[in-house]
Amino acid sequence: MKILIAPDSYKDALPARDATDAIARGLRRALPEVEAIRCPMGDGGEGTLDALLAATGAERRKTEVQDALGRPRPAAWGWQPATRSAFIELAEASGLQQLARDERSAMHSTTHGVGELIGEALDAGAERLLLTLGGSATNDAGAGMLQALGARLLDAAGQELPAGGAALERLERLDLAGLDPRLAGLKVDTAVDVDNPLLGHRGASAVFGPQKGATAEEVTRLDAALARFAYFAASALGVDHRGLPGAGAAGGMGFAARAFLGAELRPGIELVMNQVGFDALLDDAELVITGEGQLDGQSLAGKTPVGIARRARLWGVPVVALAGRLGEGWQAAHDEGISAAFALADGPMSLDEALSRCAELLADRAESVVRLLTACRRA
Repeated sequence: MKILIAPDSYKDALPARDATDAIARGLRRALPEVEAIRCPMGDGGEGTLDALLAATGAERRKTEVQDALGRPRPAAWGWQPATRSAFIELAEASGLQQLARDERSAMHSTTHGVGELIGEALDAGAERLLLTLGGSATNDAGAGMLQALGARLLDAAGQELPAGGAALERLERLDLAGLDPRLAGLKVDTAVDVDNPLLGHRGASAVFGPQKGATAEEVTRLDAALARFAYFAASALGVDHRGLPGAGAAGGMGFAARAFLGAELRPGIELVMNQVGFDALLDDAELVITGEGQLDGQSLAGKTPVGIARRARLWGVPVVALAGRLGEGWQAAHDEGISAAFALADGPMSLDEALSRCAELLADRAESVVRLLTACRRA
């Protein structure tokens, strides 16, 4: 039996590669002779860089940048000299998983480190950039990235704004004169894992701000601050991208990538599947096992399990999703090609316990899936 294992990461618990290994262990407990094809995946968030490097053979490089709170940290990125292509994962520099829960601050976190990584890629001679968004700790609409690349965001007194989305409330002038001129020759593709616009009830602040520590009052302030930033951006560029699907990805980084880098926003899972040759891996597969931290109604907007299910359905291969949690609206995933979905918890447990036992629970659920499959075959 050939089973393709293609999970995303399980946020705050396991990277995609470790999740793949855990699922494979469970499969072999039930069926030692199983042919388990391992393919860690990502849709733009943490772990996507690993999937891209494995697929392309690009070099892994490390650069010290600012994290989302302005502290120094080493961040990996990918470089492929033959094609002059760079791979940058936002979560490496400005990721939520790098912060303790009590450190998460949507008001003050910054994408400055992402801009530093782009600068490194330009220094290496990059002509193409694949920028993956997702898993961010930020809600600054890419303002920090722009500052790192030479733009100036000024208040009424002509002073540079501090880091974070909240500071954009005081924006009075957006000066792009110092923006790195090499960006004009850079072809940018951006992998996004959601289709949310920048603003409003489905925007970056309202939907994702609370996950990054924002209160209801702060969400309102952040939405207004990002609207102010979008106004000045439209005035400077002559085009308004605030309503673009995906503009709200990674706290508004989708907006900045399109507006200031000229990026094409594409579903991250589609980009990654194409890079890893996913269709070839589906050949002769009898089952795909995928998963992520939570499967819910939002997963239909571009998350890994649904993207994989849509592709596998074209090949007639059933898909089982193993999720840390089944959230509101998860049943809609059945209509997208997911044959069955299971939550990992095997009884009442705290979030901390679920996170610490993620690998064990994944292996157990995978074992049960294969035992059920083999039992049905014997029936």
